[in-house]
Amino acid sequence: MEPMLNPGPLSSQQAVLAICFLAMVAHQLFRHLETYSIPLHTLLISLPILAGFALLKPTTPSLYAACISIAVFFSAMLASVVAYRISPFHRLAKYPGPFGCRVTKFWMACIGFTGRQHFYLQSLHERYGDVVRIGPNELSFKDPSIRDALLGLPGVPKGPQMIGRILTVTNLPLLAIADPALHHERRKPWNRAFSATATKEYEPLLVSRVSQLAHVLGSQKGEFDMSKFLNYFTYDFMCDMAYGGGSELLHDGDQSDIWHTMEQGWPAATFLSHVPWLGLYFAHLPVVSASVASLLSYCREFTLQRIQRGAVRKDVFHYLSNEDQPEKVSPPVQQLVDDGVLAIVAGADTTSSALSSLFFSLVTHRDVYDRLQAEVDRFYPQGENTGDAKHHRDMHYLTAVINETLRLFPPAPSGSQRQVPHHSQGIMLGPYVVPAGTAMFLHPYSMHRDPRNFSPSTTEFWPERWLIAAGREKAASGAEVSGIVHNEAAFLPFSHGPANCVGKQLAMQEMRTVVCTVLQKLEVRVRPGWNKREYEEGFLDFFVTKRPILPVTVHPRY
Repeated sequence: MEPMLNPGPLSSQQAVLAICFLAMVAHQLFRHLETYSIPLHTLLISLPILAGFALLKPTTPSLYAACISIAVFFSAMLASVVAYRISPFHRLAKYPGPFGCRVTKFWMACIGFTGRQHFYLQSLHERYGDVVRIGPNELSFKDPSIRDALLGLPGVPKGPQMIGRILTVTNLPLLAIADPALHHERRKPWNRAFSATATKEYEPLLVSRVSQLAHVLGSQKGEFDMSKFLNYFTYDFMCDMAYGGGSELLHDGDQSDIWHTMEQGWPAATFLSHVPWLGLYFAHLPVVSASVASLLSYCREFTLQRIQRGAVRKDVFHYLSNEDQPEKVSPPVQQLVDDGVLAIVAGADTTSSALSSLFFSLVTHRDVYDRLQAEVDRFYPQGENTGDAKHHRDMHYLTAVINETLRLFPPAPSGSQRQVPHHSQGIMLGPYVVPAGTAMFLHPYSMHRDPRNFSPSTTEFWPERWLIAAGREKAASGAEVSGIVHNEAAFLPFSHGPANCVGKQLAMQEMRTVVCTVLQKLEVRVRPGWNKREYEEGFLDFFVTKRPILPVTVHPRY
């Protein structure tokens, strides 16, 4: 009987080819599993590298074998990933987009870090059309005809971007919940907290804070940054609403540096929202997680204090903790903390963004300011209580000014991400075939500034367009205002559908009350000669927005 042949160890060249093969296998496993599990990531990377080391060791010194195995594995995997993503075989190959976006999400992550992603996406849509490939597996749309299919019922579940912001896949806040059924259940107390009845109960809190804001603005001497005080006002009011009080930034200033802490973390959070898997690794780095931990600690303290003292009045916490339904069990403290962060960050920043942009638009358009001033004086003359919302529905020019502000400066310029579920059959969005696993945005900033949706004067602040569209005002004669185009299906400042902004009505009331009170009592003037492009170009998108200073002087009217 002949002895069995022993093939012996592989040559170095054969071992390298084997490592390349293992790298391509690992790439396919990563592509199909789509997991956020760090242990599984480690396993899929380490096993091929260890196997490569074992194949190389018989013919190569150990140190060199380890280095070669690691270098070859990652080089081969990178080559496999790039080749597939730019190939005609990729499932999104037919959709146009820049090379960097097709190759890696780090391209958009770097742009997101600068806060200029809304400008960049607008430029891509102007170049490529209504649908652009902005990531290896991600699309941005500028077609309002898909609004209901994407954001309505049943719609498409939320995407993973929030995982990168909150650095975890557990204890998800409402904004990050992708499961429609779970989202619906978690949203129920929020719907109760922002019902018409509940909103009416918050009016005394709102009136008190708006009165304080007007007093603080009126007491400023010389030029100051109005945006800062609008930030303080919205934060104080949201703490009143969420926890029944606890913040006095308008009175004391930001002694705890909480607003700066939030803003400081936004660029990194936006970067990681584009590569959420990386956020799970960065969560273990103290420097990265410090701002998140600081805000969570702040809200945890508020939550525990609110639990200890009980309900003084009906606030948002009253509904989120099921105090209005005592037969139900109160949610875990961590969920209440997460909900508190959502209420404060989402509620305070979006409203302060809208108010800052509104006053910027007013003080840089004197004709609009004067017309709105006249409307305020007609409904709320000197001595009339601006905290009474009875006239708001009849103040059509005020509504037009707010809508035009939200059109040009949406508080969430890039909107909310959606993702077709993995391992599904994919979906049709109008004429677009969207494969499983594809993330998507319907980009508000681009749609709002598209002349096919709003014209003429598409990029100009012109509130009259809303009155003309509603039939409350006739278009003036002349080429400038002829041929009005007004597509409100493309207007998405509060998103749309079952996951839209739950506090929309309260935010509108808040803005109306602030504007009526400030214009009734004060005269606001912008710095003479100030270039308004400083504000427009400094309006940055970090999912929430960061605004530049708004240099004004304020004088009492009476």
